[in-house]
Amino acid sequence: MAHTYLNSLWFMPMVVVAAPAFSADYLTVAQAQALIFDKAAVFSERPTLLSSDAKDQIKDLSGVRQRQDQQPIWKVEKDGQFLGWFVVDDVVGKHEYITYAIGISPQGEVLGLEVLSYRETHGGQVREASWRDQFHGKTLKDPFKLDEDVSNISGATLSCRNLLDGVKRLLVIHQLFLSQSVA
Repeated sequence: MAHTYLNSLWFMPMVVVAAPAFSADYLTVAQAQALIFDKAAVFSERPTLLSSDAKDQIKDLSGVRQRQDQQPIWKVEKDGQFLGWFVVDDVVGKHEYITYAIGISPQGEVLGLEVLSYRETHGGQVREASWRDQFHGKTLKDPFKLDEDVSNISGATLSCRNLLDGVKRLLVIHQLFLSQSVA
């Protein structure tokens, strides 16, 4: 009997090793849209296909590589008035993707940032309003320096840095491709 018990324990370390990483979905796209653009009535999806030349331009201006060929973007309006753009993006935290969304005003100012999904085991504090609010009002004219104008979170440095870089990259996309495209 003891022999059978010991033989069944051999798989226990494999169960621990195979434990999944922490992952949580916090908001849907529609919920994030409502939080960032609470007065909006119409979100018109405008997926933007980016050529390799466009992706090179984005990297040159932002210092950050554009991974996706297609960037999910919505034009935001209420009663025929253009309010801005809503953009969903993914950045890598330490090992896993962080899905987030930002609102961008017609003038290229961050209106808000929401974290939709966070898949890392540490650093979930990037979801806290006090951290996300640091992005409100940022434009490409502002510095994008971690620990200087956006605070770092201990244990989440890569998540903080990559979200900061991602926001800057999305503002560059706005400058290059959206600021003239209101129709």
